[in-house]
Amino acid sequence: MLEKGKIGSRQLTILVILYTLGDSILVLPSIVASEAEQDGWVSGIIGVAIAPLLVIFLYDALRKRYPDSTLVEYSQKILGKWLGIAVSLLFISYFFITTATYLSEIGDFMISHIMPDTPIQVIMILFMSVVLMAARLGLEPLARSAEIFFPFVVLLVSTLIILLLPEIKFQNLQPVGEGGLKQIIRGSIPFIVFPFIEPIAILMILPFVSQKDRIRKSLFVGQLLAGSVLIIITMLAILVLGPESTSRQNYPIYMLAKKINIANFMTRLEAILAIIWFITIFIRFSLFFYVTVLGLAQTLKLQDYRPLVFPFGILLIAFTLIMTPNIVHYNEFISEIWPFYAMTFGFLLPVLLLIIAKVQKNNGSN
Repeated sequence: MLEKGKIGSRQLTILVILYTLGDSILVLPSIVASEAEQDGWVSGIIGVAIAPLLVIFLYDALRKRYPDSTLVEYSQKILGKWLGIAVSLLFISYFFITTATYLSEIGDFMISHIMPDTPIQVIMILFMSVVLMAARLGLEPLARSAEIFFPFVVLLVSTLIILLLPEIKFQNLQPVGEGGLKQIIRGSIPFIVFPFIEPIAILMILPFVSQKDRIRKSLFVGQLLAGSVLIIITMLAILVLGPESTSRQNYPIYMLAKKINIANFMTRLEAILAIIWFITIFIRFSLFFYVTVLGLAQTLKLQDYRPLVFPFGILLIAFTLIMTPNIVHYNEFISEIWPFYAMTFGFLLPVLLLIIAKVQKNNGSN
């Protein structure tokens, strides 16, 4: 086995919370508000009520059939050698492209809000250096890092929510249901895809969880808690900024933090949001990059994934700059193409694998 480390169920829960929040805490409110307007919070409730149940049922069913195999490994067991390798490479390409979207988002956020005079290539190289180190160290150190960061995320998110309470305007939620059920359902789709369907990378690390009987509970608790935070953040964005302003901003939560004003003394606390986002995106980014190189090493039958880390880091930076040369291309890609792409690899293909595995088992029994 290429990965020797093991993680506990508590570490898995924390990883799930942080990677589910990931970049969604920054970009999701804008995407949802552009579809559902002031009913974005209702879309969030629907999404969180549906997605974790579907995803956890699917993940748990696959895990129980292949408890000691990763997604790319049991794809080959289910589909046979050559078709399985082809599907494994498709999953790996999905992990790689997903990681590229995170790197593009990091670069754009930094040059547009924090370091406008710094070349985006420099920002990407610096952030990528940290991710490369995390990937080389492996899963167990990444899970321990998540444990260390988690209390700070809880504290900072709680502080942000409390400090924004004086700024809320309940009229921004009215009229409820103005766009009808169709609009609310349309808004729930990104709430399902981005936080819950997209991070299928979790199927690559479940074999390394030591307490197998607690995996389903860890997944459910982690996704439910993270989903609840995303609902609250989306509602706060609409309550404070209004649905129209929320939908126009690329990063509405960053603008939310700028609204904080306590007696003209405690103001412009966007650093709180930036720290939260840096932690969650680092965990999500590192996990996706790690499973990219791990999955390729498993597919190629290599003894160690680490020799792939550095060259894939360079390749990722180059690919990101070509794929999303500016924020306009990024926004078009994320809004028009990404939901269908993520749904295909994050849900439809795993469902197909599960169906084929069940048919094979039934035929074997007969």
